[in-house]
Amino acid sequence: MGMFVVKRVLLMIPTLLAISLVAFLVITLPPGDYIDRLVLEASMDGDYITAAEADGLRKIYGLDKSVMAQYFDWVWNMVVHGDLGRSFSYELPVEELIWDRLGMTTLLSICSMVFIWTVAIPVGIFSAVRKYSFGDYIATFLGFIGLAVPNFLLALVLMYVSFRYFGQSVGGLFSPEYVNASWSFARIGDLMSHIWIPMIVLGTAGTASVIRTIRANLLDELHRPYVVTARAKGMPEHWVLAKYPVRHALNPFVSSLNELFVQIVSGSTIVSIVLGLQTTGPLLFDALRQEDMYLAAALIMFLSFLTVFGTLFSDILLAWLDPRIRRQFNNGGL
Repeated sequence: MGMFVVKRVLLMIPTLLAISLVAFLVITLPPGDYIDRLVLEASMDGDYITAAEADGLRKIYGLDKSVMAQYFDWVWNMVVHGDLGRSFSYELPVEELIWDRLGMTTLLSICSMVFIWTVAIPVGIFSAVRKYSFGDYIATFLGFIGLAVPNFLLALVLMYVSFRYFGQSVGGLFSPEYVNASWSFARIGDLMSHIWIPMIVLGTAGTASVIRTIRANLLDELHRPYVVTARAKGMPEHWVLAKYPVRHALNPFVSSLNELFVQIVSGSTIVSIVLGLQTTGPLLFDALRQEDMYLAAALIMFLSFLTVFGTLFSDILLAWLDPRIRRQFNNGGL
């Protein structure tokens, strides 16, 4: 098991390098660069930037080099010096812009995952054990509603409800007086009072799909011979469910945790724009729109790292849950 983790961690290095190369190349694919955008904006405002001035700006920003030379310079500075580059549009080091937003993105993703687990697993188990009951039909109906309703529409509804009936300031993760305040217990409490809206919005679709997955898997396991044998031995029903079929039914869910995490992170962009959240989604959207390549590449790199790390966590959790997979680790099968 330890060797498996070491191998997977080592494989993360070339994986992230490949992702960084592809992301950097894709970002630079559109015609023109940031300087061309500045020239266009200046001409729209009635100003004029000469070709010589534009070439001088490209030299200052390092855009006069080839795309591969820019990429290798960026990777070298990132790996050796910890320098992620400088944002063209914000005129600030990239690391000053992304750390707080990465933290908020990670916190929001984890909270959404916990919400999904807390709601979906018990409801999915109940729906399978009480198949075709009134509660099962209610869970199925709510599951389809959760899959059908767009996240941004649910966000607008919850924003209205929180403002109309609870008098809460909507938009963002903090009240106006805490946006630029230093961290304190009051600011943490204010964050907790605001984070429930995006947590529910991002978790709703995932909760609905996980309920359906767990229900289907558990229905396949409930009539297996080992379950019948355990019941014949007189084991309590709740212990039979928890010890055998539920553990096996969770395997597909655990193996798809990374996919669920990716859906939360990628789907949070539109929700973050609608709710005005200080996460990486709106910042990445603006960076791509303004051709701010170093900022966009750094954000894609860190989001890719979270995705790769989520895959590793999912595999480790699956091995802990299923002894058959641990046996394959011990035999060198994986």
